[in-house]
Amino acid sequence: MSKYDVIVLGSGPGGYVTAIRASQLGLKTAVIEKESLGGVCLNWGCIPTKALLKSAQVFDYLKHADEYGLSVKQYDKDFSKVVARSRNVADGMSKGVQFLMKKNKIDVLKGFGKLKPGKKVDVDGTEYSADHIIIATGSRSRVLPNLPQDGKKVIGYREAMTLEKQPKSMIIVGSGAIGVEFAHFYNTMGTDVTLVEFQPNLVPVEDLDVSKQFERSFKKAGIKVMTNSSVEKVDTSGKTVKATVKTKKGEEIIEADVVLSAVGIVSNIEGIGLEDVGIVADKGKIMVNDFYQTNIPGYYAIGDVTPGQALAHVASAEGITCVEKIAGMQVEAIDYGNIPGCTYATPEIASVGMTEKQAKEAGYELKVGKFPFSASGKASAAGTKEGFVKVIFDAKYGEWLGCHMIGAGVTDMIAEAVLGRKLETTGHEVLKTIHPHPTMSEAVMEAVADAYGEVIHL
Repeated sequence: MSKYDVIVLGSGPGGYVTAIRASQLGLKTAVIEKESLGGVCLNWGCIPTKALLKSAQVFDYLKHADEYGLSVKQYDKDFSKVVARSRNVADGMSKGVQFLMKKNKIDVLKGFGKLKPGKKVDVDGTEYSADHIIIATGSRSRVLPNLPQDGKKVIGYREAMTLEKQPKSMIIVGSGAIGVEFAHFYNTMGTDVTLVEFQPNLVPVEDLDVSKQFERSFKKAGIKVMTNSSVEKVDTSGKTVKATVKTKKGEEIIEADVVLSAVGIVSNIEGIGLEDVGIVADKGKIMVNDFYQTNIPGYYAIGDVTPGQALAHVASAEGITCVEKIAGMQVEAIDYGNIPGCTYATPEIASVGMTEKQAKEAGYELKVGKFPFSASGKASAAGTKEGFVKVIFDAKYGEWLGCHMIGAGVTDMIAEAVLGRKLETTGHEVLKTIHPHPTMSEAVMEAVADAYGEVIHL
């Protein structure tokens, strides 16, 4: 039986990053993977969806070339080639992880891993042992009882990014990041999209101002938006799908070629041996302490299988924290109040910290500033004037409580706020930090200036 210092179960952005950091720290490491290295994120999530969205963006530029003083007389799309490009990007990234495994001398054990008592893992009949076993098995698309997925007419995110033929019409259930990104992609490519959301607002976890702006943008783009609504049942017996949607006004039957269920995710914790080892899980999540130890010594869990935010960058950070603690380093627990969230539709959304509503409910006296991209020189030049930056500060001490952005490229801008909050930056310090002109990032400084009554360009 092969013996390791660390065995990581799962090779997504939590698992493979954990394995690399463990190896860097001198620990003999193996990673177990039943499918492709890189997990859902690299193969079926973050990366291939961004490739699809880039194709949609280029197609949209072609549609509006005349707005930039250009003439494109003939253009079209090849849906199968768009999908193929996305798959090629994903394959390239997965091969990159293979290279990183070899470079860091990490053993890749192919197969389904099942935990055993006594710090052991069974991989398709072969046992391995380690002093530390880290569960990083991730998550999958949640299936609702009234929306059973058949992979053809009612689909999840995997099928949504590999459809052989572009549907003429699509109903998307759920307006979280997955739902709205696919809504934007298919709408831009020419599919008639209806987006159904149970909550009163799209992207319901975001600040209310962002949600309202986002809904306006989607409606302007031609997406039919139904909030305060739910799909009660689907009839797939005919050529199309008939969805019964419950709204405030009553029930409505909507017909489409395909229904995409994007109602969240569920952790992959079944059948991996938690019960055999005695590891405690609650409400579908593995219970861990601040450094990701489970209730059984030698077993740890990170990423989507734990109660923290189900985001790739969170899983990576948790894995690094976990193995650095194992290696005896001095590490601090992750601050889950300073995790950035990004949505890559058009317009993009990026946020960190409290919403205005949350900050008020927490009892803070606030200074709130907002700067629209319509007043930004860079945004005007780029033709991307939609959206704004909103900042929220504690009026008493100047603490940066939250930052919320919607517009072009904001997912690349949010890190300023994350770093600022990490360093306990005050509003005054952001205001006195010189931002380059002309850039979209100036809007952060201008929004802070607005909060403090010093805004120049409004």
